[in-house]
Amino acid sequence: MPRRLFEKTGRLPENGPSCNRGRSQNKLLSPEIYNPQPEHKLRATPMKSSMKCDACKNGATFDIPLTMAFQPIVNVQTGIVLAQEALLRGKDGAGAGWILAQVSDDNRYVFDQTCRRTAIEVATAAGLAATDALLSINFLPNAVYEPRACIRMTLETAERSGFPLDKIMFEFTEVERLDAEHLLGILRAYRSLGFHTAIDDFGAGYAGLELLSRFQPDFVKLDMALIRDIDSEPVKRGIVRHMIRMLADLGVELVCEGIETEAEYRVLRDLGVTLMQGYLFARPELERLPVPVWPAEAPDLAAAG
Repeated sequence: MPRRLFEKTGRLPENGPSCNRGRSQNKLLSPEIYNPQPEHKLRATPMKSSMKCDACKNGATFDIPLTMAFQPIVNVQTGIVLAQEALLRGKDGAGAGWILAQVSDDNRYVFDQTCRRTAIEVATAAGLAATDALLSINFLPNAVYEPRACIRMTLETAERSGFPLDKIMFEFTEVERLDAEHLLGILRAYRSLGFHTAIDDFGAGYAGLELLSRFQPDFVKLDMALIRDIDSEPVKRGIVRHMIRMLADLGVELVCEGIETEAEYRVLRDLGVTLMQGYLFARPELERLPVPVWPAEAPDLAAAG
């Protein structure tokens, strides 16, 4: 399992992970969410559905105590925090890499559910619900056997915590080889329930343009490898420039992540990028919502901050 799925790292390794809101429509959540109908029959996943059903029914738990750090996604044009991404940490200080190494086919479902519940609970305690920002939660598509069944704990946790459902965004990484039909079923179900969706690390994995041609999420987050040293690499600038145009044509918002230097920031601003994430603005903070630091190149925002 890729470590980067729940971890955002920059040039220096860190011990531990990772606006257009019109596309997702708020829906009244009806009883069939808790009693899924048989029409959603998804194809092969790493675990047998019966195994995951048993884990759900038996209230199985993930034995490693988890918590979350948060890192903001910012709009550098308006100075608004679009979202706070929940990044995996261990309660005992364990890093994301070690925790993910403990995930197997036998506990993948319970791990994914625990991460979702923990993200909502910790974000609520940190006061995120009182802001305008979204909560971005990473999820494992191969841990979801039936979207409307596997979302029950998320809905129950949000209701119990008082966290608005329309402020939740689910993002997945495309570095994990996935069944396309299975993934599309999840994304379409989540959209129908009013959640925001995002593809993370776009350009680094298996799904890529073929998936984008079949489903247009609310956001696409470019892989940080395309952003690193973009100020000194013309090829990367050309790729990102065309990505911006393509996603604009599709009505998808672009997020550039992994920004660490003002030089990278300047190039992206010149290209027209407004949504960014990276150490330049804020490092992840454990169980707290970081306050962004605005680059000196954005004097109005820097003065406001």
